[in-house]
Parts: sequence; structure tokens; C-alpha cells
Amino acid sequence: MHYFHYKDDRLCCEDVPIDAICDEFGTPVFVYSKATLQRHFDVFKAPFRTLDHLICFSVKACSNLSVIKLFADMGSGVDIVSGGELFRSLKAGVDPSKIVYSGVGKKVSEIDEALAAGILLFNVESEEELAAIDQRARGMGKKAQVALRINPDVDPKTHPHITTGLRENKFGIEMARAVVIYRAAKDMAGIDPVGVDCHIGSQLTQIGPIIEAVARLKHLIGALAAEGIPIRYLDIGGGLGIPYHDEEPPPPSEYGAQICGLVSDMGLTLILEPGRVLVGNAGILVTQVLYRKHGPDKAFVIVDAAMNDLMRPTLYKAHHEVWPVKKASSHDPREKIVADLVGPICESGDFFARHREMDPVQSGELLALMSAGAYGFSMSSNYNSRPRACEVLVDGPEYFLIRKREAYEDLIRGEEIPRTLFRP
Repeated sequence: MHYFHYKDDRLCCEDVPIDAICDEFGTPVFVYSKATLQRHFDVFKAPFRTLDHLICFSVKACSNLSVIKLFADMGSGVDIVSGGELFRSLKAGVDPSKIVYSGVGKKVSEIDEALAAGILLFNVESEEELAAIDQRARGMGKKAQVALRINPDVDPKTHPHITTGLRENKFGIEMARAVVIYRAAKDMAGIDPVGVDCHIGSQLTQIGPIIEAVARLKHLIGALAAEGIPIRYLDIGGGLGIPYHDEEPPPPSEYGAQICGLVSDMGLTLILEPGRVLVGNAGILVTQVLYRKHGPDKAFVIVDAAMNDLMRPTLYKAHHEVWPVKKASSHDPREKIVADLVGPICESGDFFARHREMDPVQSGELLALMSAGAYGFSMSSNYNSRPRACEVLVDGPEYFLIRKREAYEDLIRGEEIPRTLFRP
């Protein structure tokens, strides 16, 4: 459920008309609903209330400081994958003891930053990374708590670009090597092997694969106990999907009930890393129609947002519903059209929808790309030297600019032309 709805044929976010936001801040603009973010967190958390657990919002899904702070104020930790995400999380006031650090390529400087901050857990992806953390921790007189990220070789039944738990993927350590590496970790002076971690993929629409993966981890944890390596944390990652179009992912209540049934007898802390399921349907990208164009084979609607603002359609062929910000009058004689919804970037992959039936539009009208809260702004770029969009948070009848639109000067900040290029 989300709080985007029509009132008198005007699309609103909670109590605020979207066109009023666009009148003030222009387009493209990302708009987030605070009530939706809060509701999604509460609904996700509810089925785990009987377990010792920690929810760690996956920052990569939506890394705005206000979004991170909102969840932190609700008791959430964070799952990070870079030094930059650590920096953001600390700036937003996240308790370092609720931060888990994932990712296959942690730089030494990033390891040092995380150790200095006193994070809860490193999710370790390789033996060389484990050795690097051990070395840096010993050098700082610290002992780093770690979990090995296990690759269980389970097919998550999702898009291949967001599959992370198959043997062919770059993520994690193969199950067959896990006990050997845990033995080595136990003997490292700078390492405390306290957890087991797994994340099999994103936009999961079936519970079966994650249950299969957790069952394999449960067996591993039993084997580690027999080795004298007690595990205190089980991190099962995130990945629960959302409905973009016709998907029917399991609700958090069903997902949580099955997970709890599997791990409730293990006597450890369960860590969960939701991202998309919290923010995906809590945000939209609003864009303005620039032109209409009729080619020999199809029609095009050209808007001022582009693939640099929302990469998912070209990257994953992802579907985003397109809603008019102002509904056509019931007396409007215009028939629906079938068109490609495209942006101004010089790439054939710059599209949001192909061969989509939609309401007829004219230049200047506004369209909302729904379910854009996850991996929207966080994946955006300056390709074609386009300033990145602004972000707005709606709270009931109020709304707040939580990120300014970039200006042209922002595009060249940090660049310098060497003096040799000015020689006559």
C-alpha cells in the first residue's frame, strides 16, 4: 500500500498535489511519501517481533540522508556497501553498532573507516578480504566482528542482473569452503567470527529460494558449533520484491512467518536487510512532456526525465506504471494512444516504456513514473552532462526539499584544466 492517490483528478502524495510540488521545484523530481515509508517499515518489522532481530535498511536502494534518518529514528540499522554509504549513514545519525558492511570490494581505507566507527559486522566476501580486515584491525588494536557471506548456489528466480546467490555470481564464498575459512578466522588475532551471512538476489517474488538458502545456512551453523565456533548473528540479506506491474510477491507477513518458523530455535540474532520493499513504492519520478512525435512505425512521447534519472527500464527492462498527474476529464473525447515513453538522451536505450497504452498527452503535461523510490535517484548519473534531479519528502499536508536540483556549476565542481593547455 502507498499514499499516492487522486483527489479531484489531481494526483496527490498524501495531502499534497503533485503539480504543486512541480510548480515550485520543477521537473524531473523524485517525490517520497513519509507515511508510506513508515508504514512499510512497520509492516516489514511486525512478523519478527517475537525474535531477537535487527533490521538494517539497505542504503543502496535510496541513500538520501532524510530517508536514512527516518528509518534510524524508527530503530533501524543500515546495510552499507561503500565508504560513502558509511559516511552518509553516520551523518544521518545511525548508531554504528547497527551497521553491517557488505560488498565484494572493500578498500583498505574503507575498512579503516568502518573499524574506527565501530560498526557491528563486516560481511566478508573472500579469503583475501578476511586477511586484509585482520591486518587492519590488528594494526588499530581492534578485533573486527565478521560474518562470511556464503554463496549457497540457490536460484532466486529473478532477473539475472540482480541474482547474487548462484555459483557463477561474484558474490560470497562457496559453501564447501566455509568451515575451513571459519577455522582460519577463529585463529586470527584481529577477527571475531560471530556471524553467517547470505543474500541471494533482489526483487524476489517467491519464498522458496530464500527458505532453501536459510536451511543450508542453518546446517552450516550447526557444523560450526561442532567446531567450537558459536554463531551469534544470522544475516539473511534482503531482496523481498514489490509489485511494479503484475508481480505477486509474498507479503512481509508470510515471508516473516516462514523465516521465523525456520530460525526461532537457533538462539541467535537475525539480521535482515530490506531495501526495495521499504522504499520502492514510496517514491515516484515526475516528469514533464516535451514533445510528441509520430514515426513511420510508432509514436513517441518525449519527456524531460531520462535514463540518467531512472536506469531500471533500460538496465533490467523493468516496468514502471505511468500515471497522469492530472487525469483527463470524463468528457475528453481523446482516445488512448500506444507509444514509447522516451527521454532526451542520445541513446536508443533511453526509454521508460515501450509500446505502452497510455492516456493521450500534450506538451507541458506531467506524468508520474510509479514505484521509483528504489534504485531511482541512487543509480542516477550526470550522463550527457545532465544535472541530477531534486528530491522532495511529503509529510501529510507539508513537503520539504531534501535534495536540491544540481546546477551547471555542480557538473564541473572539482575539475581543473592544466596550465599546459593554455600555452599558445
